[in-house]
Amino acid sequence: MKLLQQLLKESLKISPTETNFDRRGFYKNNSQSEKHLETVGQTFLLGYHAAIKDEGLKTLEFELNQVELELRGFAFEGAGMGLALLDIITPWNKKRLQLYLEGFGSSHIYMVYVGVGWVLARLNRGIEKALQQLDPLLGWLAIDGYGFHQGYFHWPQSIENQQVPKAISGYAYRVFDQGLGRSLWFVKGADIDQICEAITNFSQKRHADLWSGVGLACAYAGGVDVWAIKSLREVAKSYQPQLAQGAAFAAKARQRARNPAKHTELACEILCGLSAASAAEITDAAKAQIFPNSSEPMYEVWRSRIQAQFTQEV
Repeated sequence: MKLLQQLLKESLKISPTETNFDRRGFYKNNSQSEKHLETVGQTFLLGYHAAIKDEGLKTLEFELNQVELELRGFAFEGAGMGLALLDIITPWNKKRLQLYLEGFGSSHIYMVYVGVGWVLARLNRGIEKALQQLDPLLGWLAIDGYGFHQGYFHWPQSIENQQVPKAISGYAYRVFDQGLGRSLWFVKGADIDQICEAITNFSQKRHADLWSGVGLACAYAGGVDVWAIKSLREVAKSYQPQLAQGAAFAAKARQRARNPAKHTELACEILCGLSAASAAEITDAAKAQIFPNSSEPMYEVWRSRIQAQFTQEV
């Protein structure tokens, strides 16, 4: 039995080379950005592999907290994927993710749910049942993670050919695009002109959600200087509120996890016109008194309220 379990864990491993720009065929123009974004991917895999060892949550907590603070959220995201995957393939013991979210993973809930989305994408699982088991508001981030996964690992199909999995429909289509927008930050090597060109090639109805994802990636993952962020704000044109909303989400995720980053502060100052703390406060205020509504998901009500705050600033 132990041998079978070991073989199973070995089969779940993902090679670190999967995060290399050369291996992925990502756009390369800035070696510093490239190195930084590769490190982000490697940190995700570190958390993922720590989780699939299945040595208990206390051990996992210790390992994740050894990661550099600025990068730690990516390790927690990877662990979310690993625990969700273990829950699925060992149905006799499927409370790992729940206990993680109820315990030390709670502070990184934004990132954990994104990691869960990777499992939905990899196993091509239906999203309706998954969403029913997740938080009614933040659970939509799993679909964001689904979109990011497809863009990151299958960019020729998802970005160049603009294919969307059959499992994605209705409002999930929009959240998928938000994750796809995040993936553009990596696929295009954080090159602003390349990102803008890629989004322009999509139908206009998808632009707003793609820009929102780009704003989140810029503020959370970083990897560029002040001039690139200013350029990003300029090329987004009328989609600046979506950029700002994405950046505000990044600020809130880092605030909750207590892992601030200078690049998040800088991105919020430029894209939101506010400090990261103030941008995070806007997300909190917008979330107040949001109730289930049959006509529009709570998640979209939340995002729209945040964007409305920044629309007033444009």
